[in-house]
Amino acid sequence: MNNILVTGGAGFIGSHVIRVLLKNNPGKRVINYDKLTYAGNLENLKDVQDNENYFFVKGDICDERNVFETLNKFDIDAIVHLAAESHVDRSIEDPLVFVKTNLIGTTNLLAQAKKHWDGDFNNKRFYHVSTDEVYGSLDLDDSLFSETTPYDPRSPYSASKAGSDHLVSSFYHTYGLPIVMSNCSNNYGPNQFPEKLIPLFINNIYNKKPLPVYGKGENVRDWLYVEDHALAISKILFEGQVGQTYNIGGHNEWSNIDLIKILCDKMDAYLGREIGESQNLITFVKDRAGHDLRYAIDASKIQTNLGWVPSLQFEEGIEKTIDWYMTNREWLENVTSGEYQSYYEKMYEKK
Repeated sequence: MNNILVTGGAGFIGSHVIRVLLKNNPGKRVINYDKLTYAGNLENLKDVQDNENYFFVKGDICDERNVFETLNKFDIDAIVHLAAESHVDRSIEDPLVFVKTNLIGTTNLLAQAKKHWDGDFNNKRFYHVSTDEVYGSLDLDDSLFSETTPYDPRSPYSASKAGSDHLVSSFYHTYGLPIVMSNCSNNYGPNQFPEKLIPLFINNIYNKKPLPVYGKGENVRDWLYVEDHALAISKILFEGQVGQTYNIGGHNEWSNIDLIKILCDKMDAYLGREIGESQNLITFVKDRAGHDLRYAIDASKIQTNLGWVPSLQFEEGIEKTIDWYMTNREWLENVTSGEYQSYYEKMYEKK
């Protein structure tokens, strides 16, 4: 697999995956296929933009002709499919956008891969990256999501991802397409779009703005540092067994309110404020519709079969994350203002 297409490569997770693939696989070509929606930011990849094995193609996964032409032009052997609408609140406001991208887009990508490979699946791979949210909600006990947990999505976002998972699986069983899948827990780290909890709250704490917490903040999530996730994706791509699904978790469960208090205190320490000052910014708001209580991943399969374990615990990871956002204020300000969307797109059109 020498020519790897990463869909959604200008996004948060995708940019880290591209960086890992280029660093650990010299000689392999990595093609970033991204529509550049609000969440796609080519500034995330400015450190690799001049790498001779990195290429960018602006395109929509729903565009049959453009997808097929890209697969042919670069003689793609492997696809890492990350392009997706991914924010639960946005899915509640506009579910049709999620259906189009996550279901129709994924089906088109599968169909064009099947057409491009034309029955020759030797050394080919279609890797679909999904979420733990497809499994539904857990109680506050010791149970964990495993690869055999029945699907029970609760939001338009998770339902669209569950549907895309089933479509990927169907292409394996029906056509023999060489697929692998993974379902991951909540990611955090550098380059995350500040609609998500951790970068949003880092920015709000810095600017002394309110920290809106759904309900009582009792909802529990498992947190995975994005660079650990990217390394897991690389390992599954090259070493995972065709037809298998792997759950990727961080072994870091935190209730939202406890996480936010830790974030407040670490930001206070970083900014030289009195510890506890930023907790006064916490504001409880009406709970999100259909808000799942708890997600938690059993990642024993990927550890046993592929030898992957997360390298960072949450408190170490959050300190690295805070340091990155605080030393990259310009990035955060550009993303918040929307200015990032024009400069880098024009630059790549010239390349």
